Amino acid sequence: MPANLWTDAEAEAFLAAAGPDPRARDLALRVYTSRLIGRDPDLVMHGGGNTSLKSTALDVFGEEVEVLHIKGSGWDLEVMEARGLPAVRLAPLMRLRSLPALSDEAMVNVQRLNLLDPSAPNPSVETLLHAWIPHRVVDHTHATAFLVLANLPEVAAVTRELFGDRLTLVPYVMPGFALAKAAAEAYEQNPEAEGLLLVNHGHFTWGPDAKSSYDRIVEHTNLVETWLADRRPAPLVPAAALPVAEAAPILSALRGALASALPETAHLPVLDLRAGEGERAFCTRPDMEDLATRGVATPDHVIRTKGEVLVLRRAAQEAAAMRTAVAAWADRYRAYFEAHAHLASEPKKMLAPMPGLVWLEGAGIVGVGATATAARIAADIGCQSARVRADGEAAGGFRPIGARDLFDMEYWSLEQAKLGSGKAPALQGRVVLVTGGAGAIGLATARAFAAQGANLFLVDRPGEALDKALAALGRDHAGHGCDITAPGAAAAAVAACAARFGGLDILVSNAGAAVTGDIATLDDRVLRDSFELNFFAHLAFSQAAIAIFRAQAAGRAARGVEPGQILFNVSKQAVNPGKGFAAYGLPKATTFFLLRQLALELGAEGIRVNGINADRIRSGLLSPEMIAARSSARGVDEATYMAGNLLRAEVEARHVAEAFVMLARAERTTGHVMTVDGGNIEAALR
Repeated sequence: MPANLWTDAEAEAFLAAAGPDPRARDLALRVYTSRLIGRDPDLVMHGGGNTSLKSTALDVFGEEVEVLHIKGSGWDLEVMEARGLPAVRLAPLMRLRSLPALSDEAMVNVQRLNLLDPSAPNPSVETLLHAWIPHRVVDHTHATAFLVLANLPEVAAVTRELFGDRLTLVPYVMPGFALAKAAAEAYEQNPEAEGLLLVNHGHFTWGPDAKSSYDRIVEHTNLVETWLADRRPAPLVPAAALPVAEAAPILSALRGALASALPETAHLPVLDLRAGEGERAFCTRPDMEDLATRGVATPDHVIRTKGEVLVLRRAAQEAAAMRTAVAAWADRYRAYFEAHAHLASEPKKMLAPMPGLVWLEGAGIVGVGATATAARIAADIGCQSARVRADGEAAGGFRPIGARDLFDMEYWSLEQAKLGSGKAPALQGRVVLVTGGAGAIGLATARAFAAQGANLFLVDRPGEALDKALAALGRDHAGHGCDITAPGAAAAAVAACAARFGGLDILVSNAGAAVTGDIATLDDRVLRDSFELNFFAHLAFSQAAIAIFRAQAAGRAARGVEPGQILFNVSKQAVNPGKGFAAYGLPKATTFFLLRQLALELGAEGIRVNGINADRIRSGLLSPEMIAARSSARGVDEATYMAGNLLRAEVEARHVAEAFVMLARAERTTGHVMTVDGGNIEAALR
């Protein structure tokens, strides 16, 4: 049940920061309760819901005008700030109510024209609904419990049983001008009500101040939750959680199968598996196929997940069977589009015929998206939607909006705008695993790939350095701590990556360490340990990555996008041995040969293999102590030593990172080693 998170101490802190102006203080509390609502995913998630405050503000002439502060498009309640609640002149909004109809585009234009700050974000599409409810504070949520109630076939009877006249029902109307009118008329028929229940949609409350409206949200939601708890059957027994090593090949094949519904040049989607006990239990239901076709818990979910879920029973979790299931799903989606597109008032272009959710029997719920962020959002919605379906069926039935209304929402221009436009980053959605990812070159490489839209999976020794590297990259990246030279470590790390993102696109085999010693007296153990790190770990990661690439390719069963690529951090030592560095150069030279051999063997499969030969990079390989010793031995200062190349300029980790990205994007290059050393004729390749 949602807890009431209001504390007087937190509220006072917001008020103190706002200063003495009563208008600023009211807005501060509005920001505070917006955050409280957004903090609870059982109330809203991923930008859903909206909040408002009726107040006054000074216009450009210094005159006081009545305004509506309303959540701006693109803002998330959990991180709300005052600027995320732009002020709109209230009088013009109120005048709109006299119009018999208003197009979506005209409505958005009027709202934007009446912003006090022309640079503010677009006001919510539900601005007019908030404006026409005559209370100072209005809140709109998509609480899980209310989504169950809103989609019951007997919603009116149950709402009256629970709330009497405290809640007024509004029949389903698509968001916009018509819904605002319907909600205002429903309010006027019962002005003593505490809120609205929008059938198939969500919940509204209001009050004289931010706290009273928020209190009603929590009270109303918990009342419904208690009613539902009394009707839930005993929980289903979930399947045992799939070990990572078993989940990885299934997800990789699924990733390829899903992409088979896309154009041949489209990259593979990213997956997000939710395998908690509740998700695994839901995916044992005998009625999954029926529930999968029922639609969505609230209409705007359709732009994240599509209307139908792809169901894969255990018998269909082999690559060929998954391709068949995805193809059948895509055919149904095309038929759905064709059945409704011709009824639209303007031409519609079909979206990618690929599901946003998969129910994987024995494993859990899988979110699907072009990026890890999109997959995470789909998975979050999918988990909430599964609870809504299960509770709805137990309490009388899950009956959301029908296919026609669903199509109108999915292809509504104002909803499509939420997904954003513009050109995607060059490596958007690519899953990149970097070994030695917490080191100087590894983290610089991870940052460079992330800047191109990739999702990173860092592998390094567990500890503070890896934790800091992941924190620096931010959300929707992941990692795995291990000793990469341990038996089975590479396979486990690659499997963990595939379990997290659904597969792998680019392996950057970067980890290594410079081992010194005179070859004539070198200890056998030192040389063998160096080979374990500087060659055998590269080999093991390559083999594990190739297995994932092949699983993805088997799922897709078509060429047009490469199944994966491998990038090695070799070293100039592979071609230009240095005195005392045999224990480092020997395995690196072997890795150089490995690169060429893999390129030769894998080219026919479309797997590219390239590498970097770098020199004199400040990193774990070239420590401050080593720099000091080498520069002293040569009788030069450290800066001169580090710039000891043809360009007379120090080569930094970011230059190596940029070279890795360049190779990743060089679509017709394989078996190539790029030198990044500022120019060293002795190390030049022949």
